Amino acid sequence: MRPHLRVRAAALTIAAALGSLGLIAPTASAGAQHQCTLETNAHYCYNVYAAKVYDNFNGTGKVVGYMYTTYSWFSCRLDNGAYVGGPHPNRWLLTKADNGVWGWMKDTSVSSETDPLIRCN
Repeated sequence: MRPHLRVRAAALTIAAALGSLGLIAPTASAGAQHQCTLETNAHYCYNVYAAKVYDNFNGTGKVVGYMYTTYSWFSCRLDNGAYVGGPHPNRWLLTKADNGVWGWMKDTSVSSETDPLIRCN
């Protein structure tokens, strides 16, 4: 086997092993493959590891916490926040960070399709 093919095969083997152990988290992308699902009065979605949670959605907020879980719950969505890019360029999601502080996560930190979330009032 050629050296570069051995390296590629080894990298794929390691990636598969880490993925099966849950050590590789999904990343946000424009082509979301999973929709957020409603479970017990909250929508659960896949998000990136250590996603930032901000105190507001106007683009100037400070980070109030992080989401270290990669399958997290969200209360609602807001579609008129600061520009964040992605398929929903002004969407922010209301959630509670892992430290217990309420705040807003950018839609681009979520890999699931967030359309199923209810709109925030």
